[in-house]
Amino acid sequence: MRAGLFRAGVIIALGLGVPQGAAAQQLGVVTSDVIVIDAERLLSETDYGQRLQREIQAERDRLIAYNDRVASDLEAEEQALTEMRSESEPDAFREMADAFDAKVTQLRQDSERMSRELERRRDLAPLQFMRVVQPVLSELLQETEAVVLLDRRSVLLHAEVADVTDLAITRINATVGTGPQSLPEPQPEENGAVEMPELPAPGGD
Repeated sequence: MRAGLFRAGVIIALGLGVPQGAAAQQLGVVTSDVIVIDAERLLSETDYGQRLQREIQAERDRLIAYNDRVASDLEAEEQALTEMRSESEPDAFREMADAFDAKVTQLRQDSERMSRELERRRDLAPLQFMRVVQPVLSELLQETEAVVLLDRRSVLLHAEVADVTDLAITRINATVGTGPQSLPEPQPEENGAVEMPELPAPGGD
């Protein structure tokens, strides 16, 4: 009788040690202390990452078109001003020339400012992306029973089974889709640096 109870106790004990790993395997997720993702692939292959890149490229194209239009208008205005030189009083022409130079300077500054803003948005796109997909990666961290999730580029050597990039892409597309319609730009820190979000530890603490 006691032998039977002992065997039953062993079966229960073994059963208690199985559920998390078994659940992870049923979900197609490897159980590992450390998992890795290819962050560049997440940004380039997910629907949301591709949308962010399309928007940035569209803004770049608009800025190029704007600069081309401004350059063409200024060239025509300069040509007209040159033709007026022989017909204008020196003082009057000098005033027109100074006004034109001031206009060119202002437009150049505006163009440089818009270029910097576009560059900043391009640099912040990965940060915005990670903030939105963070819950999906957090779930993967818990399902795999991992304690850390690393970018593949920072790992010298790893087993392919620890790479969950393909699964992360599938999950992000299913959960996030093309992403939120609007997303406030993260504000830089006082020193100009932008802090990357930390992934929550397993258990959501």
